[in-house]
Amino acid sequence: MKSIQLYLSPNQGKKLIADALASREDILAAAREHTVVVIMGTTNSYLAEALCEKLGLEGIDKGSFHRGILRPASPAIRAAQKYDLIIRKGELLPEKTIFDISDELGPDDLIFKGANAVHLETDTAGILIGHPQGGTIIPIEAAVIGKRATLIHPVSVEKRVPLPIGEIADFVNAPQATGLRIYPSTGTPYTELDAFPELFDVDAEIMAAGGLCGYEGGCLYYCEGEDADIDTLSAYSEQLKQLPALEL
Repeated sequence: MKSIQLYLSPNQGKKLIADALASREDILAAAREHTVVVIMGTTNSYLAEALCEKLGLEGIDKGSFHRGILRPASPAIRAAQKYDLIIRKGELLPEKTIFDISDELGPDDLIFKGANAVHLETDTAGILIGHPQGGTIIPIEAAVIGKRATLIHPVSVEKRVPLPIGEIADFVNAPQATGLRIYPSTGTPYTELDAFPELFDVDAEIMAAGGLCGYEGGCLYYCEGEDADIDTLSAYSEQLKQLPALEL
């Protein structure tokens, strides 16, 4: 057995999550034989790119593949593109969003949507709601609850919260509250802590967190596994160091 301490910035963590999900044969099979929907989002921009590379499809513009972003007042960012990434039977379904195809989804189909909060202890995710009609989570849950489609939330541990999502919803969604609401999703979160064992067959734990100059939200991980697996992870981490920051 061997161990390594590995620091990942937020965008490196997003890339790890994307690479792990795009390596799964069940997800690739769903994209080739059924329908996979990747909802616009910053974490999902890495997943959309990775899936397109795996399937030999035209890529996306990561910098515009986003919807709501939590950020302070700052210079304007690129306008979001209009459409989600939808892959049906190995081909791109152009110029469509989840609103267009929710009714067509079923038990063999997958939906990927990022999350704004994740509670690691209960393995639950929360979605911020700003739109008065609920936003994209409404047609998503219609497909999940009504049609038994599968919902997965690629979400970095930088978005971990100390309280269960349901408890946060109790006060955030109260009639007297103001501002954004939060939706406790029925979907399953998928974080770096899931990606490490999936991609490298190693165990991983967060041992410290924080950073500056673009590394805010980053985490230091302790990873342990067989010598060959740790060596593979170490080589991959060197590649991640060359990953450019996501520019919006």
